[in-house]
Amino acid sequence: MLLPKRAVIFANGQLRSPKRLAALLQPEDYLIAADGGLRHLHRLERTPHLLIGDLDSVTEEEVRRAAENGAEVRRYPREKDETDLELALKVAVEGGSRFIVIAAALGGRLDHTLGNLALLLRPELAGLDVRLEDGREEVFLIRDRAEIQGRAGDIVSLLPWNGPAEGVTTQSLRYPLCGETLFPDRTRGISNEMQGGTAQVSLCAGILLCIHTRKKKPSVIRWKRRGYL
Repeated sequence: MLLPKRAVIFANGQLRSPKRLAALLQPEDYLIAADGGLRHLHRLERTPHLLIGDLDSVTEEEVRRAAENGAEVRRYPREKDETDLELALKVAVEGGSRFIVIAAALGGRLDHTLGNLALLLRPELAGLDVRLEDGREEVFLIRDRAEIQGRAGDIVSLLPWNGPAEGVTTQSLRYPLCGETLFPDRTRGISNEMQGGTAQVSLCAGILLCIHTRKKKPSVIRWKRRGYL
């Protein structure tokens, strides 16, 4: 089955900023719930197009309600070789989606978080735009070049992934990199800062893991002392 251009997969991890993530969703998105990711969609008052996994993290009532609301349900045995997220990712790739957002795949169990990051290295994803997203933070691989959309003050960390990253050059980041090599056992690329709404990163060889942390919205302070509102 041919899927829309963009698929959004909800995993069973933490979702730190549901409202921000909801604002990123588009009407034409194909929504996939990987097992317990169904509950995140329920909180956002959305129904997935597909619910997939061994479904051991949701109740039968939740599965029934999703199906009644139009979701396709694909149930797998608990004893399987792939995680529920990996199954969902396979559906999105085989369906032809070119942009894949994986929501709620960060936080929670460390083994699952590291496994989810490792999935980004799958060869079939090399030509696709695949990003882990929780509303506050997005994580993706840079294999040649990328443009980061955000705002001044956002934090951008660049980690060499699976070996050194060579010829790393950045634009519109506070601490510029100019054709440098970043090594996995050093922290040279951590905690850079966006200078405006966009930043660019390129490299000649290797892979970078980009972690873009959006700046928190400033708190509104209301003075209640006499003479102030």
